[in-house]
Amino acid sequence: MNLNKINPTSTAAWQKLRAHFSEIEFQSTKDLFKDENRVTNFSIEWNDFYVDFSKNNWTKETIYLLLELANEVDLKKAIESYFIGEKINETENRAVLHTALRATKTEEIFVDGINIIPEVFDTKLKIQKCTETVLSGNAKGYTGKTFTDVVNIGIGGSDLGPDMVVEALQYYKTNLNVHFVSNIDGDHVQEILKKVNPETTLFIIVSKTFTTQETLTNAETIKKWFLKNASEKDISKHFVAVTSNEEKAVSFGIISENIFPMWDWVGGRFSLWSAVGLSISLAVGYDNFEKLLSGANKMDVHFRTSDFNQNIPVILALLSVWHNNFFGAETEAIVPYTQYLHKLAPYLQQGMMESNGKSVDRNGFPVNYQTGTVIWGEPGSNAQHAFFQLIHQGTKLIPTDFIGFIKPLHNEKDHHNKLMSNFFAQTEALLMGKSSDEVLAECLALGKSEADIKELLPFKTFEGNKPTNTILINQLTPENLGSLIAMYEHKIFVQGIIWNIYSYDQWGVELGKKLANSILDEIENNEVKSHDSSTTALLQKFLGKR
Repeated sequence: MNLNKINPTSTAAWQKLRAHFSEIEFQSTKDLFKDENRVTNFSIEWNDFYVDFSKNNWTKETIYLLLELANEVDLKKAIESYFIGEKINETENRAVLHTALRATKTEEIFVDGINIIPEVFDTKLKIQKCTETVLSGNAKGYTGKTFTDVVNIGIGGSDLGPDMVVEALQYYKTNLNVHFVSNIDGDHVQEILKKVNPETTLFIIVSKTFTTQETLTNAETIKKWFLKNASEKDISKHFVAVTSNEEKAVSFGIISENIFPMWDWVGGRFSLWSAVGLSISLAVGYDNFEKLLSGANKMDVHFRTSDFNQNIPVILALLSVWHNNFFGAETEAIVPYTQYLHKLAPYLQQGMMESNGKSVDRNGFPVNYQTGTVIWGEPGSNAQHAFFQLIHQGTKLIPTDFIGFIKPLHNEKDHHNKLMSNFFAQTEALLMGKSSDEVLAECLALGKSEADIKELLPFKTFEGNKPTNTILINQLTPENLGSLIAMYEHKIFVQGIIWNIYSYDQWGVELGKKLANSILDEIENNEVKSHDSSTTALLQKFLGKR
């Protein structure tokens, strides 16, 4: 069963939303709080999560019409197609089943008539055994020493997800130090190699095809470095692979029992839940890896079964459509108030921008509306001293997700209270702004002259009415992190369904790769072929021909 192919702008709900938008575009969000039930009506409490979306310019009618849009494009049916393994990635004829990686053992999910759950659990058992063998010290390097370091070699989804989670869960780390090499820039790999010892380092090569240029170049460089001290037969003790191309991994020197599978029905940017997450398991222990999966599964169940008006990913996605397609907001900021999540925004950049950066709809026609959003962000309170000026007083509308935690991981109450006071203050300031009367009273209290006040007034006045969501979570645990990541995954899915695009292919990425291979041949042969005049001039300059 294929996804419906409905242009959202052709729906009755979209027309109603346009008319509704023209009525409320310039209303004051602050004024909406005259409704004493607004926070209750515009928030969802679920497990350890409290999501407040009341500080946005929308009303009950807005949500009603957005839900009508979701129903008109048949979102419910699409969600079910997603979970049961129908090939909703139609341009690649693939199912989209990262949710199956965190499903329970009793579930049955079929791909081409085969229940994939037993294989998922076999792989999880293999991850567990590998993790426990390394952490216990039973696995040893070629000189008989136990492992102290792990280097994950991958790029894109084979790097961003595991790297983000390992950083996020540093509080739970094992005795292993886990490093990530991704960029084909030789500086990256060399700086990592400075930090590790060949006798005590385990290397994980993550590449579905085992042909990815960046990953294989880095892997070969590391292999040469390793062989300066060790022999070819020692590769089997120090290198493992996560790939669907066992033959090439074996040719590299990796033994079959050290090769973990990658499946066609898992996209790279959603693969951290699979054996791609082996580095996560080694970094925080298998039990914590399982808790990560469990948290994601709980969000899966919530997303699949909850009514849309109480469904966190659905509400967040609909709000994003409202901001993007009606208010014209082109970006969304992600600001977690914990340093542990400093790689969350880069991770979500790939997830959201690579998935929904499409200009052709599911019918193969150019879209006549905006899709995708530019995702960016940094942790608070650093972000406040970097780009919040633009959000507060700039000319661009930038909806922002604030992610905070009630309980700190370390017993630093003073730090946490100050951190969270900023967390709450910023969303209030973005909503309320500062009126000219408030500025006047403030300046008078400071003894400013009338002339000074008149001059300063326009600069110190804040409009407010800046949209924010507050995602308040009890504590940063593996389970809650799993739920948080899955929440954003499902938001991506809902956006793609409403925008009538295929979220899970990535043909745009392929073009640059193909051209790079062609240009590499020219560079290595010192011969510039036919290009546009700019690229020709640049290549000639690089090769010293001009």
